[in-house]
Amino acid sequence: MTDAVSPPPARKRVELTLRALVLGCILAVVFTAANTYLGLLVGLTFASAIPAAVISMALLRAFKDSTIWENMTVQTVASVGGGISSIIFVLPGLVMIGWWMEFPFWQSVAICIFGGILGVTFSIPLRRALVVNSDLPYPEGVAAAEVLRVGSRGAEQTESAVRENKSGLWVVVWGSVISAAYALFVSGRAFAGEAARFVKLPAALGGGATGLGFGMQFALLGAGHLIGLTVGLAQLFGLLLAWLIAVPILTSPDTVAWLTSHGIPSIAAGLPAGTGAEELATTVWRNEVRFMGAGVIGVAAIWTLIKLAGPLVGGLTSALAAQAKRNSGEVLDRTEQDIPISIVGGISVVCLVGIAGLLVWFAQSAPALAASTPVLLIGGLVYVVVIGFAVSAICGYMAGLIGSSNSPVSGVGILAIVIASLLMLGVMAVAGVPADPSVIAFALIVTAVVFAIAIAANDNLQDLKTGQLVGATPWRQQAALIVGCVAGALVIPLVLNLLNKAFGFEGGPPAIVEGAQTLAAPQATLISALAKGVIGGDLRWDLIGVGAVIGVAIIILDAVLSTVTKGKVKCPPLAVGIGFYLPAAVTATLVIGAVAGWLYERSVRSTRYAEVAKRMGVLLASGLIVGESLFGVITAGVIVATRNDNPFGMIPEGMAWPAMLVGLVAFVVLSVGLYAWVRGRAANV
Repeated sequence: MTDAVSPPPARKRVELTLRALVLGCILAVVFTAANTYLGLLVGLTFASAIPAAVISMALLRAFKDSTIWENMTVQTVASVGGGISSIIFVLPGLVMIGWWMEFPFWQSVAICIFGGILGVTFSIPLRRALVVNSDLPYPEGVAAAEVLRVGSRGAEQTESAVRENKSGLWVVVWGSVISAAYALFVSGRAFAGEAARFVKLPAALGGGATGLGFGMQFALLGAGHLIGLTVGLAQLFGLLLAWLIAVPILTSPDTVAWLTSHGIPSIAAGLPAGTGAEELATTVWRNEVRFMGAGVIGVAAIWTLIKLAGPLVGGLTSALAAQAKRNSGEVLDRTEQDIPISIVGGISVVCLVGIAGLLVWFAQSAPALAASTPVLLIGGLVYVVVIGFAVSAICGYMAGLIGSSNSPVSGVGILAIVIASLLMLGVMAVAGVPADPSVIAFALIVTAVVFAIAIAANDNLQDLKTGQLVGATPWRQQAALIVGCVAGALVIPLVLNLLNKAFGFEGGPPAIVEGAQTLAAPQATLISALAKGVIGGDLRWDLIGVGAVIGVAIIILDAVLSTVTKGKVKCPPLAVGIGFYLPAAVTATLVIGAVAGWLYERSVRSTRYAEVAKRMGVLLASGLIVGESLFGVITAGVIVATRNDNPFGMIPEGMAWPAMLVGLVAFVVLSVGLYAWVRGRAANV
């Protein structure tokens, strides 16, 4: 009689470890710095989950007991840490209105930490409704899970998976190097960073002005690849509506004359006769057309919330039912174990106490607000809880629908600042608070907290989807999310102060180096303008109303297209709104990147290595974003240290040099070459 063969012992579950948290925090700092610069430059941030997963798998491979779940922890910490950087869509507004001259460290950190952790706790009750029991695609979450599966150490791992992991790391590295190198040549004036053309239309077409262009920036190309063709084409639709319809109409002499005769303000009417096409078109777009985009985004955000009413109720009911099972002694399956709802409530209360302290400190430091501190405190907390939970649901839903990179949290910020500003008008009327810059600043502070909630929830649910697909333990992942919020929050004010000193922001104090390139910070510019407009009483509600009507039309169009094509063709209203208010050169390059990514994936679709090539393409796009963005932060540091606004100058200013032509050729050749190289690497895995 032979002895039975014992089954191999179950592998120890290594998941929430100190080394994973430390590595995740280090990556969070890197991605936060990169995203801060990118967001201030072009108004976009990128999801760092996939590059973080690849780097984690390459580094933790040195430990024999590393697991897919430990890599999941690293990715989670790094992802939410990088995502919290989107707070820069609001915070610079406090500098732009002159309330802050720099970013105070602890106040800025408190806004990010308390708001970010509330975003985690608010999204926990939504996990079952929007992740487990939902058919939302979660494109980035699914892609990150696939990367983790093929690259993490495990009994099922093949040699080709090991090669893919190593090759993927090099794709990220070389994508970053090429992107940074190109940015270096742009900084040195050897390459142009943008190509644009503005024209005045003939009288037969109204005689207005318009223009189009695109930015030769690899970070934008990579971001376009990640957003995908559907969102890219929707943004193109918004771009065309803005620049081929709205701008020409609002700059047409006939339109200007009609508006003036009816007592309707017109920016074009205030410009000198003979103003050039570029100044005319960009001034009208910046001061009028972008507010239409804000209207589109606001309507789309409200529509999203309406559609989410059912899932929200279901998520809360499910969370309470799970707590009841715990209380009765029932042991939940490991993959269903969220942080207990009682602890979630306790953490939320602690954060709200911290936010209350922040609001009281702010109100007491502003003479005009000090007497109204109780009203402001109660109103601010109610606003944070109600609006914060609503935007958690909206952003979580949008992250599931189109990905956290594409989810227009800035649109939610626009809606939030309008609501906050209207509430401040009510406080002014009830409590007799005089019109004062501190009123605008308070509206921006509470909006910043809500925005931190929104961006954390936006990223959290994407990460929780990845965790669900790889069998991670929800409560451990949620703990990692909290750690990531803290790690990202600690670095944001440092990077913001560095960039503020080196480049400055539009409307804010000048940079320390005269002539330094100002960072546009498009969302912060728009949000601060909305706050000033609402509270000051001069907001162009007519333009926002026109945008709202356009938004309703786009919602109807999207519904019709989805019905007729059975979901194959869509026109996301929020993406169209983004096309309105992002600069034309930015949107155009995003569209080019989306088309390039689609062509690349189509070219490998029928090959044996199609899935590998698709993952490699995502890693290339991530590397392109990281390289240029980190170069921007390094450049800011060098400018501050040397007080030289062009420390990498190669071509003397004023020298005749075909920078646009040379840059365009280099951009195209490098783009085609990179995609071909990545395809070759995928074929050899």
